[in-house]
Amino acid sequence: MLKHHLFWPLTVLGALLLFNLLYAPDFFSIIMRDGHLYGSLIDILNFGSPLIIVAIGMTLVIATKGIDLSVGSVVAISGAIACLTISQGDGQNAVSLVFIAIGIALVLSIILGVWNGFLVAGIGMQPIIATLILMVAGRGVAQLITDGQIITVSNEPYKYIGAGSLATLPFSIFIVAALFLVASILTRKTSLGLFIESVGCKPEASRLAGIRSKTVMFAVYMFCGLCAGIAGLILSSNVSSADGNNAGLWYELDAILAVVIGGTSLNGGRFYLMGTLIGALIIQTLTTTIYMIGVPPEITLVVKAIVVLVVCLVQSESFRKTLISRWKTRHYPAESEVKQHA
Repeated sequence: MLKHHLFWPLTVLGALLLFNLLYAPDFFSIIMRDGHLYGSLIDILNFGSPLIIVAIGMTLVIATKGIDLSVGSVVAISGAIACLTISQGDGQNAVSLVFIAIGIALVLSIILGVWNGFLVAGIGMQPIIATLILMVAGRGVAQLITDGQIITVSNEPYKYIGAGSLATLPFSIFIVAALFLVASILTRKTSLGLFIESVGCKPEASRLAGIRSKTVMFAVYMFCGLCAGIAGLILSSNVSSADGNNAGLWYELDAILAVVIGGTSLNGGRFYLMGTLIGALIIQTLTTTIYMIGVPPEITLVVKAIVVLVVCLVQSESFRKTLISRWKTRHYPAESEVKQHA
């Protein structure tokens, strides 16, 4: 059980939830108000939805031994172009206008994913450099779209994406569930998942075996861009505004942490979507915990970094073996010497 890839992520998530329960006994309480469910657990799922979606796309990119540092900028661009389209359209509450805005935002996000895929797979540029270009330039593009201002929209159909409810639950949870289900089916019920893992392990060997490695890499970067675009729509619709400067800020780092905490190696190869889901929930639960216990805003990131560091060390098998070895050496020196001589 200790060697299962989900054991430590689930243990850490359980420990965080237990701490919250001890600190605030009503943490697990869920109430019904005006036909909607409210509570800390619901908030974690709702506010963590954009991160989970971005992390799903990041998982497939990392599985090919790549990285996408531009997802935060794509999140900002997607929300900015959607809100700009709605603000300049006729009939602020028209459903057709919302569909047009969503379509433009998602198509643009896919194009940005194609751009990353072109630099990485087409030209052969290192993923961290290729996506760093869009990370920097994309944030500027988002601010150009918003003209350096916060675009505010009052469109109820658009607001429903991030702040609406379906069957008493936030609608964003259903978006996450649908995307996770689609990604799981495509990667575990078809050969696509095997292709992604083989490209991440040995790209040249995969090519020689008949797998179109560049096509696979193009596909995962496109999918990652799409995921970032969907996350941008959820974020902007939740607050009915688009901020090109702050929307999606540091999302790329949280997404990478969620993937690593979930057990997927940055060296590529085998990946775990369920582990990524749990990793994203850990990060969102940690964020909720930090705000709940009243950590000063100026040291929030420091506390978060320390906790994430501890989580990653606990997950490291080599680190655990080193601790156990040193503990045995300290408490049972004679036994350790016998083993060394043997």
